[in-house]
This record gives sequence, structure tokens and C-alpha cells, in this order.
Amino acid sequence: MTPTPTARTGDATLGKAADENFPVAPFFLPRAWRGDLMAVYGFARLVDDIGDGDLAPGGADGRHLGLEPEQSDDRLAMLDALETDLRRVFATTGEEPHHPLLRNLRPTAWRRALTPEPFLGLIEANRQDQKVRRYGTYAELAAYCELSANPVGRLVLALTGTTSPERVRRSDAVCTALQIVEHLQDVAEDLERDRIYLPAEDMERFRVTEADLAAPSAGASVRALIAYEAQRASDLLDEGPPLVGSVDGRLKLLLAGFVGGGRSALTAISAAGFDVLPGPPKATKPSLLREVGTVLRRARGER
Repeated sequence: MTPTPTARTGDATLGKAADENFPVAPFFLPRAWRGDLMAVYGFARLVDDIGDGDLAPGGADGRHLGLEPEQSDDRLAMLDALETDLRRVFATTGEEPHHPLLRNLRPTAWRRALTPEPFLGLIEANRQDQKVRRYGTYAELAAYCELSANPVGRLVLALTGTTSPERVRRSDAVCTALQIVEHLQDVAEDLERDRIYLPAEDMERFRVTEADLAAPSAGASVRALIAYEAQRASDLLDEGPPLVGSVDGRLKLLLAGFVGGGRSALTAISAAGFDVLPGPPKATKPSLLREVGTVLRRARGER
């Protein structure tokens, strides 16, 4: 049977889960958890694809959101329309969401008593991407990660009924680290989009210019800068084992996968000599499994 355009729209977005640094909804989780995690991932991936201009060709996402074909390339208009549709997810009256991925999100949001704030943060981060192309300080970058990454961890805790102030604090650190790691992997790709997520104060400290980042491969100063930022992410990931140790069962494995995914990506960056300019260094499956095992061992020691 030929899939409908609506199905293809959702499948194209959800299919990107395999390319993430960490397992999004691994097989060992209960089916209900996997469905809920994929519903949340579908929204997060959609909003990022809108912000990055990576939507599937043909304008189907724009049509689902009620926009005219010529508006599908207007990222801010798309984000505004997505926010309007998101509010339908949480509304008790009126129309159901228009986009298939948000229609899929609605039962999860109601069943798990989710709130709009984390989703709105993700939208706002992508609005910021359209307006802010450089970050002067690490504090500015961390504030961006508060919108772009930390809501995802908070949603995972909410979906699994394990939210607490201490877990949220540790989760925020892990998610900020994962965002920094992704930025390090994608330096060249981001520069092509006229974005730099390396703090200007750090670039100045290591005497790195934008021209250096545009080179085919990294010189010594760029490598030193990337190593510095990688260590910053590694320090944040140290909050991972205590977070993993604070939960039980299959959630422990899921969170260990997130932390181990970040660690294995950092290992790949280090193995590349911190030269990220030819392309994103990618972790291998054996490396991921080793790092997950290390996280779980450390987590046992944290209990």
C-alpha cells in the first residue's frame, strides 16, 4: 500500500532518530514509553528541521500548519504556525492539531500530564537561531542551551514520572553537554549556515578566527579550542552517573544511553585529533556500548 502524504511527512521526520548521538527510544523500553518518547522526539525534530531549513521538499509541513506554499520557506512564519498548532495540543476545546506529528503528540501530552513550557522553549530556541548567529560568552551559549536542549531531558523525566529538583539539575547539565558536543561535531556545517556556536571569548583566547573555521582541516589553534570545549562538555557529563544512579529499571539504561552517547561522541572527536572541520566525527557502536557500561558502573558507585 502506498503511504499517504500525511504518513510520509511524519515518517521522514521520525526516521532521523537513527542519526542521533544517543538512542531515542531503544527496544528494551516498554512499548508505551517508546511511543511517548517518539511522539516527543517527532516534535523536537520537526521544530529543529524548521529552524534549520531541513524539511522534506514539497511544502507538506507548511500545508499541514495552514500556510500558503510560498510561506513554507519563511522559517519564522513556520515557527509561529507551529506554536499555534502546539497550543491546540494542550487546549481543552476547539480544533485538534493540524500537523500529524502534533496530533500524535496530543495523547502523550494528556496521558503524561505534560505542560507546554518545554515545547515552547524548543520553538523559542529555533526563533533565536534565525536572529542570533554568534555567541559572545559561554554564559550566552548556556542560556541558549537552556532553551534548545534542556527541555528534552525535562520531558524524559516527566514522561517517566521521575521529575525531582535534583534530577532536573543533573539532567540540564547532561543536556547542555550533549548540545555542546553536537555543536563541536557540526562546526563546519553550522558555519555554512552562518552560525557559530563557539563562544567568541574562547575563540579570542585561542586566537581562532572565522577564517580558521572555514579551512578544510583544523590547525593547532582550532584543535586546542575544540579540545577546551570538549573538556567543558565532559565535565558537565560528570553529572550523568549520579542521575543514572538515582533511577531504577529500564530508565537507568535509557539515561545511561544518553550519557554514554555523549561520551562516545567525545571519544570520536578526540580520536580525530579534535579536527572536526572535515566532517562530524561519529561514535561507533562498540564505543557507545563501552561508554554505557562505564556510566552504569559509575552509577552503582554513586548510590
